Amino acid sequence: MEYYYCINNYFDSSRNLLFTSKLKMTEQINKKFLFTLMLFISFIFVSAFVIEHKLGYQPCKLCIYERIPYFLAILLIMKILIIRSYEKITLLILSLVFMISSVLAFYHFGIEQGFFKETLACKTGNLSENLSKEEILEKLKQNTIGCKNVSFRILGFSLAAINTIFSIFLSAIFIRLFTNYGKN
Repeated sequence: MEYYYCINNYFDSSRNLLFTSKLKMTEQINKKFLFTLMLFISFIFVSAFVIEHKLGYQPCKLCIYERIPYFLAILLIMKILIIRSYEKITLLILSLVFMISSVLAFYHFGIEQGFFKETLACKTGNLSENLSKEEILEKLKQNTIGCKNVSFRILGFSLAAINTIFSIFLSAIFIRLFTNYGKN
């Protein structure tokens, strides 16, 4: 059995007593914890669409690619919650999904900060074709966003920076769940 420690404060008449109690976890994954993670991931996923469609901020191509791991994670966690088989393998896949997500988000953050150059993934259209004057004007009217342009910030952080932090955090959680799965 794995034990998680919980710190409780109990107030005595004149002093503060601090107790640590053990909470038992079963061999199976705690459904409430996974459901909470799924709600958190869903909130992040839906927030990206709200920022795009309700607030009117246009995402770049990498921003759209960075949504894919969150969608996969929602599906995989639902699979664990509904179909209780292959949980350990699914946890491994989830940890790999968020490791890849953290690399992609850090790469996007690096482009924003000037650490890396924009690649073809950030550019739109076929770069080798010759365009007429009208086609160039039409492409300019499309108002495509480059990956190094930060159009939306929360508390001074770009969404790529926040995504990097969340992806690292979530990959660490899923790695921990994977490594501790089934231990007595």
